[in-house]
Amino acid sequence: MKAMIIDRYGQVPMRLVNMPTPEIGDNEVLAEIHAASINPIDFKIRDGKVKLLVKYNMPLILGNDFSGVVAEVGAKVTRFKVGDEIYARPRKSKIGTFAEYIAIHEEDIAFKPKNLSFEEAASIPLVGLTAYQALTDILQLQKGQKIFIQAGAGGVGTFAIQLAKLMGATVATTASEAGANLVTSLGADEIINYKSEKFEEILKNYDAVFDTLGGEMLEKSFQVLKSGGKMVSVSGLPNARFGRENGFGFFKTLLFAIASTKLTKLEKKHKVHYSFLFMKPSGEQLRLIANYIETGKIKPIIDRVFPFEDAQKALEYAELGRAKGKIIVKIR
Repeated sequence: MKAMIIDRYGQVPMRLVNMPTPEIGDNEVLAEIHAASINPIDFKIRDGKVKLLVKYNMPLILGNDFSGVVAEVGAKVTRFKVGDEIYARPRKSKIGTFAEYIAIHEEDIAFKPKNLSFEEAASIPLVGLTAYQALTDILQLQKGQKIFIQAGAGGVGTFAIQLAKLMGATVATTASEAGANLVTSLGADEIINYKSEKFEEILKNYDAVFDTLGGEMLEKSFQVLKSGGKMVSVSGLPNARFGRENGFGFFKTLLFAIASTKLTKLEKKHKVHYSFLFMKPSGEQLRLIANYIETGKIKPIIDRVFPFEDAQKALEYAELGRAKGKIIVKIR
């Protein structure tokens, strides 16, 4: 099969190579990939920024979600058959969707939403699961609450706004003038122009914050929350609580505690609860998301589709941070 690989960590370009088609285990299916999407985690993995959380062997096929068709099933697979149209986010030890095929556990798979093309379906798994787990599992967002979602026009932001509105929340977000119409169409109630306005001076007493940017923007977001509010970040630093809850052991948990000292101080100062999210694959949650999509409650937002041979260009475009919605790589 053809695949896009990197040979080492660092800002190195992917290259197209021929590799053996993966062999499947008893509980896995071999998926023929039709489309994959670009996500920030792809260049974070490439750059070695998540080595403390998960380390990969080289050469490595990048890519963290896809849509496609079941080409082969393992001996113990019961939920899927050859020819089924599926979409999924593979578990972190089995990534590699910038390729023609992938072996994936059946628990991580769901049937592709019937009303979506393969390109549209490929835009959903990672951002959908990330937003769902952030808003539902961690923030436990309730009807009538107020949530601030950073970078509303981005891949995660466009899905999170729709999900938050579906849950009955009031949504504030940041966007440029170019992205304002998009986030308004998705239901955002208040839009902060991040180029000319300071969200931390405008938004107050919010119940929840969903941070997708990290760094200084994450630190300023503490000012938005009311006492007792909750914040979840996918771009900030893991803290000791994350280490303990995910069984990383004493040494790594200590490292997380040291690295996140500033965030812990802000958490205590503002009397709020900070969590780091390292999203988990879930076929069950993807089935729920597929229902939202098939009933018209959530729609995919796609910025651009690149052919497979231009996957490196797609990654470079994503790193510019200008995309409105998702960037797709069409495999076949």
